[in-house]
Amino acid sequence: MELYLGLGSNLGDRRTNLSTALDRLQEFELTVKRISPVVESPALLPENSPAEWDTPFLNLAAECETQASPETIKNWIDEIEHALGRTSGPRWAPRPVDIDILLWGNSILETERLTIPHRDIKKRNFVLTPMVALKPRLVLPGSIKENLLDCSIKLSDHIPLWMGVLNVTPDSFSDGGSFLELKSIEPHIQRMIEAGVHIIDVGGESTRPQGSRITTETEWKRVAPVLERLIEIRDQLTFGPLISIDTYHVTTAKRALSIGVDIVNDVSGLRSPEMIDLAVESTADFIAMHQMSLPADPAITIPQDSDPYGFVESWLDESIELWDKCGIDLNRVLFDPGIGFGKTTNQSRKLLARAGEFRSYGLRVVVGHSRKSFLTPTIGNNTPIKDLATSGLSMNLCTQGVDIIRVHNVPMNAAVYHGWAIAANS
Repeated sequence: MELYLGLGSNLGDRRTNLSTALDRLQEFELTVKRISPVVESPALLPENSPAEWDTPFLNLAAECETQASPETIKNWIDEIEHALGRTSGPRWAPRPVDIDILLWGNSILETERLTIPHRDIKKRNFVLTPMVALKPRLVLPGSIKENLLDCSIKLSDHIPLWMGVLNVTPDSFSDGGSFLELKSIEPHIQRMIEAGVHIIDVGGESTRPQGSRITTETEWKRVAPVLERLIEIRDQLTFGPLISIDTYHVTTAKRALSIGVDIVNDVSGLRSPEMIDLAVESTADFIAMHQMSLPADPAITIPQDSDPYGFVESWLDESIELWDKCGIDLNRVLFDPGIGFGKTTNQSRKLLARAGEFRSYGLRVVVGHSRKSFLTPTIGNNTPIKDLATSGLSMNLCTQGVDIIRVHNVPMNAAVYHGWAIAANS
């Protein structure tokens, strides 16, 4: 039986608590197949709670398999929580671990000890965000059409995943040449990890206007050492970040997946037969970005007399039909509207204002707006100032519910988000 568990911790070494709980679960007759990225959320507290209770939770969701009954799983959970130090104290007090059965196949269960699906699954983004990262199109038992992403769209206290940019290129528009050697890359990676990055996106070919095309061998020579080092770092960490390869070359994507990369970020839009075949065969996630040309050509844009949202929406509608027909699991496809790729400044701004609406198509949405040229007419071309403007736009994307926000300066954007979240949850 397939089931989903939610795990949280806001006391002690939270990551170790979650990791230990997952390990203990697998000592019983239960297999953890996949886990979501870890997200942070404020503690849910009643009025006049002690100040020391106000510590944020780390949360994740786990996709599991078992032949045991729900009641048996609940007994295992109680045993693990007790062993890790959870007591029967006040309900809202900090706890080293909190484990809930969220979903149990298509079952609906109501007993004295269990309510499945979990009664609050539709109400809490710290549950939905990890679940959406695993299976956004999963329809809840008892619902005719409502899937996890639909539930998430209705909530206002959004929790995004942060994707950090790592360009190992000499000519990228913002950071070209900054990260050509591992000694300069390592501190950048560490800063992103400390800031809570969920995905690190590695690119070896610039797709900026007037960018130079390179061979797949040159691209692989650039990215391979970085990917290998990232995989090593990820595997040494408790819940290390996912790793994405930013490429439109199938050969590079295959090589990256073969060494352990998690995501293919296909800036050509997942439309080539070869990349589609790879997506069908793979279990990885694929990001499909809308664009008009590669490298981006300022002379080739969405027609001026077209509504940019409607134009991209039409492309997405056709693409979903193609992907579904070819047998791609749409739970593993994410959509990026491609800000700046074949869009004028005004068109990019209009798309940013409505980016969250693309979630209505049942796909997670990724937006990469960081430091891009549509900001220049308003604030100039100073990178620190562009980072500040990027952070402001990121908060607007949070209000729209955008799932993954792709930025160069993860620490700044994550810090601004934490301030936004404090106000949003007060």
